[in-house]
Amino acid sequence: MPKGEYLRYVALGDSQTEGLGDGDDTVGLRGFADRLAEHLAAVDPGLRYANLAVRGRVAGQVRAEQLGTALALRPDLATVVSGVNDLLRPRFDAAEVAGHMEEMFAALTAAGAQVVTLTFPDVGKIVPLARPIRSRVSDLNTRIRAAAARHGVAVAETGRATVATDPRLWSADRLHASPLGHERIAAAVAEAIHLPGSDDAWTLPLPPQRVPTGRQAAAAELRWAAAFLGPWLGRRLRGRSSGAGRTAKRPRLLPVSTTPGSPSGAQGLSSGSCRAHVPRCLIRPDPNERP
Repeated sequence: MPKGEYLRYVALGDSQTEGLGDGDDTVGLRGFADRLAEHLAAVDPGLRYANLAVRGRVAGQVRAEQLGTALALRPDLATVVSGVNDLLRPRFDAAEVAGHMEEMFAALTAAGAQVVTLTFPDVGKIVPLARPIRSRVSDLNTRIRAAAARHGVAVAETGRATVATDPRLWSADRLHASPLGHERIAAAVAEAIHLPGSDDAWTLPLPPQRVPTGRQAAAAELRWAAAFLGPWLGRRLRGRSSGAGRTAKRPRLLPVSTTPGSPSGAQGLSSGSCRAHVPRCLIRPDPNERP
């Protein structure tokens, strides 16, 4: 299949692929995978898209729970993004996590899919309290690149782009990308697969903003720890996952213009969220909607 022509896109992963930080569970989640599907559908309206990602999943769970389903859908394009939840666990094993990723790379590429993954930015620049795990991120990124090279997997190097650590690309919890962050990730993946119309504009820095004083930064860290770190640690201590009881939001291949569970022809992929956050929304408008 020529580059840029994809008809069956399947996304595997955790909360980032599910779309946390871009919309919510009330209005619907969008995320980089939905945004990428929109870009793909702009090139070929015949595209069908499934998203198997579930928040809270570690790499081994993504492989065990999603790979078989993904293979059954026979994708010609698949994104595999996982590992962040592993990075945050006390017993992190980079080789084990990369091994799960490589198993997915191998199986999907052997089935004829173009596979894309991405690298992770320096979390210490996003969450100062996470500086101790910087070496984990670097190690995992190195292993992901090596595994990708062995299987012809494209890599969106979001881990190397300076803009990736700009706070404006991250939601308030600093664990999930913001709508703008998800837009940049989608653009990075589009460039990695040489999608027509893609380029490296996603790497461009945002306009300068005022740097907070030391006191303001410290206060912000305390607010973040109380609002997000504390509850996260509480879930870990209780052995609870944010994805407990959840299933994939889009388990079947559907046209991009169709929302799961909606009649054919309904507006698709959280279009309300799209209009709210991204002026260059690529979703085809509902012909029955009034301007």
